[in-house]
Amino acid sequence: MKSRLPMLLLMRILQCLSLILVAIATANQVNAGIMTHDAMSKHFPAPYIIGEKEKEMPVWPIFKKNMTSTDLVAYAFESIDFAPVPGFSGVPMNLLIALDTKGTFLDVQVLSHHEPVFLDGLGEAPMRAFVHQYNNLSLKQNIKITTHGMSASRQEGANVYLDGVSKATASVRIINQSALSSALKVARKKLGFAEGRDPDLIARIKSDSADNIPVSDLYQRGLIQTVTMNNKEIEKLFQGSEGAGLDPIALRTPEANFIDMELSYVSVPAIGRSLLGEKGWASLQNRLEPGDHALMFLSRGRYGVVGDDFTRGAVPDRLMLKQGDLPIEIRDLDLDIKLPGIGTKPATSANSITPTIPTAVPTIKIFRIISQSGLDPSQKLEFFLHVTRNKGIIYPEKITRDVSFSMQLPSEFYIAAESDNKSWHSIWKQRWWELTLLSVALIVLSVAMTMQKKLSQHETAFIWFRRSFLLFTLCFIGWYAQGQLSIVNLTSVVQALMAGRDLGFLLYDPMSVSLWIFVLISLIIWGRGTFCGWLCPFGALQEFTGKLAQYFHVPQIRIRAALDNKLKRLKYVLLGFIIISSFVSTGLTDQLIEIEPFKTAITLNFIRSWPFVLYAAGLLLASAVVYKFFCRYLCPFGAGLAVLGRFRILDWLPRRAACGTPCQTCRHHCEYKAIRPDGGIQYDECFQCLDCVVIYESDEKCAPLIMEKKRTRTIPIAASH
Repeated sequence: MKSRLPMLLLMRILQCLSLILVAIATANQVNAGIMTHDAMSKHFPAPYIIGEKEKEMPVWPIFKKNMTSTDLVAYAFESIDFAPVPGFSGVPMNLLIALDTKGTFLDVQVLSHHEPVFLDGLGEAPMRAFVHQYNNLSLKQNIKITTHGMSASRQEGANVYLDGVSKATASVRIINQSALSSALKVARKKLGFAEGRDPDLIARIKSDSADNIPVSDLYQRGLIQTVTMNNKEIEKLFQGSEGAGLDPIALRTPEANFIDMELSYVSVPAIGRSLLGEKGWASLQNRLEPGDHALMFLSRGRYGVVGDDFTRGAVPDRLMLKQGDLPIEIRDLDLDIKLPGIGTKPATSANSITPTIPTAVPTIKIFRIISQSGLDPSQKLEFFLHVTRNKGIIYPEKITRDVSFSMQLPSEFYIAAESDNKSWHSIWKQRWWELTLLSVALIVLSVAMTMQKKLSQHETAFIWFRRSFLLFTLCFIGWYAQGQLSIVNLTSVVQALMAGRDLGFLLYDPMSVSLWIFVLISLIIWGRGTFCGWLCPFGALQEFTGKLAQYFHVPQIRIRAALDNKLKRLKYVLLGFIIISSFVSTGLTDQLIEIEPFKTAITLNFIRSWPFVLYAAGLLLASAVVYKFFCRYLCPFGAGLAVLGRFRILDWLPRRAACGTPCQTCRHHCEYKAIRPDGGIQYDECFQCLDCVVIYESDEKCAPLIMEKKRTRTIPIAASH
């Protein structure tokens, strides 16, 4: 029999390795799209026609019959192929998205997800209602999420607000990132959207600008940018090169203007209406798509933004526009507009602005910048005008120098981007006051843990302090801020690491991240009891239930020590099953984590299907007769913290030599049975309620102190005799 043990052990190890390999293979498959051509056809029936899935990019072209032609109307794709953002279970959700050729959402549907709050919790209806709001929204809009109880999305200026889902704020932001990030990647490759800049992170031109600004004021305020350079300055650019001295006119008249142009942002209503007039403004608007920009150049000098051989409607070869490192294409609108009052370039004096008549007929060009280019009107526009000279006749050598100039639009004409709604930054900013309040509470708790002996000297004050803090934990951390830590936090990390994903998804829940940072520190210093005894909302609810039952003299069940020790091991068994399942099957993990009643009692406020409510209520009833029944015997998360708490550096609860030998007062009063007969603390089972410290500091409850008190009273009497 003994000889077979090594072989049996080897077989068990091989079986475990096989399960891990299967899990890895399954996790890798999760990142691949699942849709087939037939499935796509069912999602997008006639009159749509589904093309073949493209080889170089996992998108499905969608066509539609238009009289005698078949037009491309959209691209369909799965978000998991482009932005596999892990959800709270550590597994990415998968959305089916159809994006039309202008960057507008044709349809968004949920194909798969493992979000705990939507699985047997709120149900999938709120999630599907949320994603339905994307229909007919555009990537050119600034899409934001709010939770003000709107019935549908609403638009305010350049911003579009989606109605979020209460109790699932982090999950809907992960959905938002999945939808927008994947759609943007497709738009960049297929629809010409600019690389490196997200449309919802750029400012938008105000459409409701004030009244027209007089032309003279436009000059004075710098809204018409003037660029002038004379021949001598241009010649200086070519100095020391093969292009020096090749312009006889420049050599003959060095002070004459070479460049004399004016630049204006005519797609800004207050500027465009003033320069173009109402008729010209209307003509311009008819040629621009929503979100497009238009810049007008008026040239008078020898050298303009376009040459004599320029093709109308083309991209100018002389002029380049950049923002940062992003080159932006500009194209001639080929728009014939008569400008009212054109040619009134004013000359300023100390007291007035007087228009003057130019000496040459100006050349006017209006260039369009499409919305997909990523131009941000809040950032500086940098222009480069290429000046080229030719040396030689048959195969001339071209020597080019750039004249650079810039333009900055004042903030009164645009709406600045507020925040990045596809990442976690915005939710941290929005919840700043909650995080501040939590930080203050954690500081107070840290001080209390550090000064526990002093705090415990006043029993009544300590009792009210603990009750108040637990009430804060239950009502604010739990029910309001949704900060209940759970075994899901551990399994999601395991599943994300197994699939090779980063852990950035955790940052979408700032309360949980903040609590985790504190809990990890407290585990090292004090052990698992700091969280389980003070910061667990369901634990606080159980404690209130138990104390209330004791107040009304509900009979308490005192479990024998031997049985108590066996029952405490059960939570470690449950922890093992859940952790193993996270390597094997996400679906199985979703079912096993329901051993925790946190989602029912804290996240959903008991608004859930009756089996879950009955289970959570049953655990609370059990806690009424067996103190904190779930925490002590069934909580897998508590078991996980107990394992991690073994690495603590302090045995910090005070003990005396008489504790356990002979005094057993603290052990009998400990409702968690976390004190051994020898007086030692079982920190793995201690919830740090500090009741034993109260006894330790009380000369009316602590037997050694009582004896010491009696001794000090009897010694003087004996001495007097």
